[in-house]
Amino acid sequence: MSEWKTRRLEELSAPGKNSLATGPFGSAISSRFFQEGGVPVIRGSNLSLDVGERLIDDDIVFVDHAKAAEFSRSVARRGDLVFTCWGTIGQVGLIDENARFDQYIVSNKQMKLTPDPARVDSLFLYYALSSPDSVAQVQGLSIGSSVPGFNLTQLRRIEVSLPALSEQQVIAAVLGALDDKIAVNERIAATYEQLLQYRFTELGLSGEPDGDTIIAVTDLVEFNPKLAKPSAEEPVYVDMAALRTDRAGIPVWTRRAPKSGTRFMNGDTLLARITPCLENGKTGFVDFMADGEVGIGSTEFIVMRSRPGVPAEFSYFLARDSRFREHAIRNMLGTSGRQRVSAADAANYFVNRPDADALAAFGRETEAAFSHMKSLQGENRNLATLRDTLLPQLMSGRLRIKDAEKIVEDHA
Repeated sequence: MSEWKTRRLEELSAPGKNSLATGPFGSAISSRFFQEGGVPVIRGSNLSLDVGERLIDDDIVFVDHAKAAEFSRSVARRGDLVFTCWGTIGQVGLIDENARFDQYIVSNKQMKLTPDPARVDSLFLYYALSSPDSVAQVQGLSIGSSVPGFNLTQLRRIEVSLPALSEQQVIAAVLGALDDKIAVNERIAATYEQLLQYRFTELGLSGEPDGDTIIAVTDLVEFNPKLAKPSAEEPVYVDMAALRTDRAGIPVWTRRAPKSGTRFMNGDTLLARITPCLENGKTGFVDFMADGEVGIGSTEFIVMRSRPGVPAEFSYFLARDSRFREHAIRNMLGTSGRQRVSAADAANYFVNRPDADALAAFGRETEAAFSHMKSLQGENRNLATLRDTLLPQLMSGRLRIKDAEKIVEDHA
């Protein structure tokens, strides 16, 4: 293995102006400038401490081109890395080939780095800075009290150990193969959901109800069904961050002592009821617990459970249905920024009665698809665990590349 050298990030930035830069100052690019289209803006919510989440750009805001032109130093392009400098410091993102856009503006709480391709591979650098040691190094530099901070001067001085460029590329490819397999599984699951949402629409519940077929949705789905207190000392706990905006699976959960919260079990759908989570689409389907086990979630969830004779997955696709979501959003109450819809108001909804045979066929199709999706999610958890195990060993040079390649080949 070649000799590894320690370099500061300022030594690895591309030659030229603004290769290391902050976002616009203060309120120069605040929410009042956000709009539906234009130049995309990377905010803290688009980054993550999870290594596999290089960039979360399915929930993006925009500013117009004239406003973006004021901040040329804050433009981030493919190959650039983005860091949170206020809030959840330690987060790092990479604008790679899978990013939705060719360029972005970083917000006033982010910084960006354009690496020098002659010295460092962008993907290697992303993994290096996502390793536990690097995240701890950044978090150890935190300034501020109530809101953790991290500035450009500190970012310049962050140190990274580097092998030769060719070796960096091999290491990045090894770790990237695991993330690529995870991404393939995610695309399969996304395709399933798109197809099944279309099948749900075919049941006739997405249109305005009319005639003699009108029924209350509560004939099909129960809202916030009563459940006994969990018997486990540390039952499953799901928080709001665990719900996704575009997928049924709940990839992470914890266990903790039972406290107040929404109770649920396998086959239930969790629907976020508070702004902006409801508008953003945070929804999940519970399928990872033992039969009869009771879990606890955020008090900001509404639990939806299909009634006997109705496919369990039906409640999930109802929660994803655009007409139902518009109904729930219209019925939100409260002060700006803290609006919620109650379970009772969400349940005050009417649909066309679905054909019994079509509903049964929908149930058979969704049950098979969700079983496969659950398998894919389990595989992704294993792949992510393997990646997170290999990452610090490869980044420190303790693990030989050929050994890591063999391990990855066996799994991906």
